[in-house]
Amino acid sequence: MMRNWLAAGVLAFSPLCAPSLHAAPPPLSVYGSLPGFERASLSPSGDHIAIIGRMDGKRMLVVMDAARKVLLRMDTGALKIRGISWAGDQSVLIHYSDTVNLYGFTTDKAELGTVAVVPINGGKIWQVFGHDNDVTGGVWGSYGMVQRDGHWYGYYGGVTLVETMMGGPRHLPPGTVRPDLYEVDMATGKHRIIAHRADDPGEQTHWLVDGQGRVAATLSLERSDGSWTIRGAAHQALVKGKNPEGEVGIDGFTPDGASIVYHQKDEASGMVQRLSVPTAGGTPQPFLADKTVKGLYIGAGHSIDGFREDSINNVSHFFDPARDKLYHAARNAFPGERMILEDSNNAFTRLLIQTEGPQDAGSWYVIDLATHHADPLGATYMVDGADVGPMKMLPYTAADGLKMEGVLTLPPPSTLPGGAAKMLPAVILPHGGSTAHDVPGFDWIAQSFASRGYAVFQPNFRGSTGYGEGFVHAGNGEWGRKMQTDISDGLAELVRQGIVDPARVCIVGANYGGYAALAGVSLQQGVYRCAVAYAGLSDLNRLIDDKDSASASDPMLMRNLKTEVGQGRDLKLVSPIRFAGNVSVPVLLIHGKDDTVVNLSQSSRMADALRHAGKQVDFITLPGEDHWLSKGETRLAMLQAAVDFVMKNNPPGPSR
Repeated sequence: MMRNWLAAGVLAFSPLCAPSLHAAPPPLSVYGSLPGFERASLSPSGDHIAIIGRMDGKRMLVVMDAARKVLLRMDTGALKIRGISWAGDQSVLIHYSDTVNLYGFTTDKAELGTVAVVPINGGKIWQVFGHDNDVTGGVWGSYGMVQRDGHWYGYYGGVTLVETMMGGPRHLPPGTVRPDLYEVDMATGKHRIIAHRADDPGEQTHWLVDGQGRVAATLSLERSDGSWTIRGAAHQALVKGKNPEGEVGIDGFTPDGASIVYHQKDEASGMVQRLSVPTAGGTPQPFLADKTVKGLYIGAGHSIDGFREDSINNVSHFFDPARDKLYHAARNAFPGERMILEDSNNAFTRLLIQTEGPQDAGSWYVIDLATHHADPLGATYMVDGADVGPMKMLPYTAADGLKMEGVLTLPPPSTLPGGAAKMLPAVILPHGGSTAHDVPGFDWIAQSFASRGYAVFQPNFRGSTGYGEGFVHAGNGEWGRKMQTDISDGLAELVRQGIVDPARVCIVGANYGGYAALAGVSLQQGVYRCAVAYAGLSDLNRLIDDKDSASASDPMLMRNLKTEVGQGRDLKLVSPIRFAGNVSVPVLLIHGKDDTVVNLSQSSRMADALRHAGKQVDFITLPGEDHWLSKGETRLAMLQAAVDFVMKNNPPGPSR
């Protein structure tokens, strides 16, 4: 898949994930197992690359030099890896989490993050705070990496235990989780506190660390009413404000390093604004005010190097004209595909990118910008290009006139009679979140169903991100109402165009998507032939109660949740569990036993309600699995069960 911008003579695909041809649809294990190439990261110099992927049938951390010589192989097993990065060029950082049991707290389980440091020279692996009994609960926030005096230091939030008045056992400080800021020597593991948590139990603190490892700014947020203050290095107040939803944060430094960039939500307009304030104090000024900013690129020393302006097509820009030109040259080398910049070295001479699109199940490359040479590293999924279902954005209009769109994935053309997508069986696949969005990239669930002959539609209903703050807030209080009909309005457009057979449609989703699946066959009737919900929400009043209990009645969390979902007696009118008697089609419920986001009772109680009403329901629990389907074996089990269920109750093939 080389383009004419790229030099000839590139390496073949890495054996980590070599693609293969399939005479029949690929087995579901190709999609449901963890990706063969999960993630990668370039070292600061760009001379080393770390990869998490499958090699010789095992999930491995593999480190290679620029010549592709393997420097390290390490079996990572079932570790729930959330990211990888570097401390200099000599140590790989594995960011992972564990589901832990809690005793004596407001919730019985929690997902705690940890950072493991892996020296590539074969030295001993260690964990940040791993051997300090006075710092508990893993890592609470990462604040960057700094090289100083020949050493690399990492900056992490850590919860420090406090002593009792009578000299008893040390314990957690009262109130919400309030970490201190630690500087950690990434060679020795030694650490020290460089900024303390707030004294107020209801106050939340975040920091900005400069290129010398100094605390340049501190954000204090009072969760009771949303009052906030950003203070400078000398603890002077730079700017203050109030946002009851807590939508405020420090982003980094302006490219010249003279000002601090922060964002806040304007209460009058509901729009997120970015502003800069001089480090020495002064009047805040708009930052990127004329741009639609979907994300920022943070460079060395927390300098803001560029921004992403389009999260659907992933278009980015850089402030340095030379970098911007090189980035767009690389992007133009992959026409018709979605190019994702995953990482770069500090000098921006080597880029790590991922592409996805037509006949591309996810491909990884390292691009050398000096030589215009791209080396393929591997494929995310072992799906041949001919087996990738084509994807496109399909615009439509909701019943109240609001314009929106969704991702339509069709079966591979070779599987369609005459190559025409007409009167197909369909799976409607609403995203979770609910504040998220889908893009026309390789989605493992959507492609699974498409490979079996289904048209798959992923609607970006109101409340989705990617279309501006106004579109997000249009979803407030619309769970089970307009957000739900937005989904079926998208289906109606597919039917109008003759793509989908309206009598052969099922709805499948996870988290909010699971709620939408259950609402689609309880609050709505006659639209879907079956429903599958993974970690689906069924009782919204119980959701509010669960979050209130787990957060110790965090006022900011509860305000935001009630704004988004709604509150009070009205939630009964949009809770599927209250309308189990209306369900007239088969339902499959699946839930991970270690889910710390959506309580298992949301599925178990819905199953009981459906059985009590005499309805057809299957309920599967996945042992050891969390909310995010982090484990390969249970992720595949979920997919296999969902596909089998849909194929049984809504068979693919020609319309009868």
